Order: sequence, then C-alpha cells, then structure tokens
Amino acid sequence: MIDYSKKIRLDREFYPSTCIESSIESDRGRILSAPALRRLQKRTQVFALELNASIRTRLTHSLEVAQNARFIAKTILAKLKVDGLEKYKLQELENAFVSTSEMTSLLHDIGNPPFGHFAEQTINKWLKNNALPILERFKCSTNEMQKLKELLGKDICNYDGNAQALRVITKLQRLNLSYTQILSVLKYTRGAFEDKPRKDDSFSYLMKKPGYYYSEKEFIQKIQYALHVKSGHRFPITYIMEAADDISYLTADLEDSVEKGILSLDKVYNLIKKECEEEGESYLLDVIQKRYEQAKKNDKPYQFNMFFTLIRASIVTDLVNHVADVYVINHKEIFEGEFNYALLDFDTKSKYFKAIKILEKISLKYIYQNRDVQTLELQGYAIINGLLDIYKPLLELSSDDFAKLVEDENIECFISMRLLRRISQKQVVAYSNDVKKIEDKEKFEILEWYYRVRLIIDYISGMTDDFALHEYKTLSAM
Repeated sequence: MIDYSKKIRLDREFYPSTCIESSIESDRGRILSAPALRRLQKRTQVFALELNASIRTRLTHSLEVAQNARFIAKTILAKLKVDGLEKYKLQELENAFVSTSEMTSLLHDIGNPPFGHFAEQTINKWLKNNALPILERFKCSTNEMQKLKELLGKDICNYDGNAQALRVITKLQRLNLSYTQILSVLKYTRGAFEDKPRKDDSFSYLMKKPGYYYSEKEFIQKIQYALHVKSGHRFPITYIMEAADDISYLTADLEDSVEKGILSLDKVYNLIKKECEEEGESYLLDVIQKRYEQAKKNDKPYQFNMFFTLIRASIVTDLVNHVADVYVINHKEIFEGEFNYALLDFDTKSKYFKAIKILEKISLKYIYQNRDVQTLELQGYAIINGLLDIYKPLLELSSDDFAKLVEDENIECFISMRLLRRISQKQVVAYSNDVKKIEDKEKFEILEWYYRVRLIIDYISGMTDDFALHEYKTLSAM
C-alpha cells in the first residue's frame, strides 16, 4: 500500500515540530539560512574561478534544479489527483511533497568540493597514494580489526559529493532537518565502505556510487528505520530531485559556453542540427529549428538569450511531463525505493531520451573537453593536491599528540600546531563528537585516525574556489 504519511513525517533529531506545515517551513528556513548553501555561489559548476556573474555557479545551478523539482512535484500531484490523493494519504501533504522536493534539490550539491567533480577524483587519488600507506601502519590483532581496517580503507578512498552532503547537513552544519528532508538527499544508497554492485544486481543503479560514509552509517540506518525505507532502497522524493538535476544540465552548459565565447549561437544550432539529422531524431530538431527561426527575428544582442530561453521553456515542460508520467506509472516501485533507474533513463526508446543523449554528447565533446575548461581543472588539481600535501602532517601524528593539539597544548610538531588552528572550529567539534563515541578501546586508534582523515577532507572540500586558491597561495608562500 502506498501511504505517504509513513514517509513524510515530523521526526527529527532534536525539537520535532507538532504539525507537518511548521516542520516543512522549519526545514526551508534552516536550509536557506545555511552558510554551506551560501558557499555554493563561489563553487564551480563548469567554469572555475569565473568572474562573469552571469555564468552559473553551484548555487545558481541548484536554484534552477529546485525550480524544476517544484514543477515536477506539482505535475505528479496533478496526475495523482485523477485517482484521488486520499488513496495515497497525500491529501494533507501536498505542500510538504512539493517543498521537500524543492529543498532537497537546493541541497543536492551542498557536499561538492571546489573546482567541481574533477576535484572528487583528485581527492580520492591523493588519499589512495598518501592516506592508505599511513593506514597500513596500524597493527591488527584480530580478524575483526583487519576487516575494519580494510573497510575504512575503502571508505576514505571513496570521497563523493553526495556522501559529503549528508555529513554537511547532519554533522558539520548540524541543521537538525526532519528525517524526511535528510533522507530525500540520499541519492545513492551504498555506503562508501561497501563494494560496487555487479551490473546484474537488482540495485545496480541505486548503488552505483557512494551515498554515505562509515561515519554516518548508524544515523542513516536510524532514519531509514523511522521512515520505513529498507537498506539499499531510495526515498521516493529523491527520484524527483535527480530528474530535476538531469533536466537542468541539458541546455545550461551550452548556454554558458556561448556566454564564455567557447561556442556561438550559430555553432550550437548547427551542432544540434547535425547530430539530430545523423541520429534521425526529429523531436529535438523540430524544437531547435522553430526556436532558432524565432530568435533570428530579434535584434542581434538578444538572439542568443531568446534562443535558449525558448528552447529551455519547451524542453523543460515536455521533460517534466514525461518524468511525471514515469513516476506515476511506476508509482509503487518508486514509493518503495526499489525502482532501479533514473526517471529520465527509464524509457530508452522515447524521443526525450534520444534528445537528452544528443545534448549530452555535444556538451562532452565541445565543452568539457575544451582546452580552457581542462586548464581550469588542472589548476584545481594542483591547488587541491597542494593543500592536502600541506595538511598531511596532521595525519601522521599519534592519537595522543593530536588529542593534545585539540586541547590547545604544545607538541613537538610545531607545523601541525599551526595547521590545526586554521581549520574551522565547527569541523573540529564534529571530529571530537565522533571520537567521543568510540567505546571500543582496541578500535580507538584506527577509528580516531579515520575521523581525523574526515576532518581534513571536511575542511578542504568545504572551501570555495577562491578561498582554496587564496589558502594555497598563502601557505605555499606564492
């Protein structure tokens, strides 16, 4: 039975609200006021360290995703009203359904590091080459300890913006959001410490990337139990956020590439036209042909804006209706969180899927592989690597010495003393709270070090692009 009252609830870690409307408004207020959300305005979407404010940042992208999610959620509700919302216990949860979809989408990139997804790969490579050798020094007296060591080794080498988002929300910012709002952010349902599933696994898509770290495992299990979501399953509203994100990417990067001078309006039109004709795709071809002719009738400075505005309006409306249909048709599987597809990828024979693949192909070939874009990624690689190298001495300390540092006591490593004082106190407190919970004395040394790794990654991945550059220059005496 589909019963949304079991999923959209009042539960939260502290001070739960007494009614669903006040709970939803509380979540909205906490999210919109969060410093971590504001930092997204200085984080890369595609173009790092961009001075042109009209080019998308992680924040402006997230705003667009939130609007798409709101549109999708309202469209789904309109379709479900045909059978009556009472059937799904949604009649008094319409606002909660829409708002949670919108706010989840606003949060979806909150764990992304500076310099975009390339930085995720950079962080993981550095951890594999530098942190794992330190982990190997820990002696294991039992099989249980050896298994824990192996598990933590996997976990620290699987940094991911989705998993980091859960840390930011629950521990670094301590937003105290409702369990409903938190679990809807969990895009992938595999722990970073778990192996990637086989392609024939029933949850191969849902678990293709890490969704949370070992450090948040117990809390995720707790809220899954509270909201009747099985292990490995997804929260239903998460599908909406994912679709809204996918839709937002389709024309946004092309639009920014024209603003940056990488492509021209005519070049974009001709590229799409050529790909559509080669693939025999008529839906997208009809849209761009009509909108291009309309745009060309305007004064030249406005042609570019008109073309993308009109295309976006057409494609977004069509795709929103399409994903809403997919949601309703597969409602039970999606509600249970066992639907092993992205909504946009479910029907690979649809005209919309073909249009999406054409736009993705053009962006990959002509934007992401552009020399200037890749130069910015290489600069980000140097900055992230440089900062991790600088903070590495903190990982080489004994647990006793690091405990003294946290208590502001002097130790022999004078560099580490100065490094720790640069890290945000919120992040240090999150580390201390995790360490305090370690009850097993035998596991203390290895788990304390694991949380120390998390502390360093929390700090560096939480930087904005410009702050990371400034910190790198400052500490490198450049």
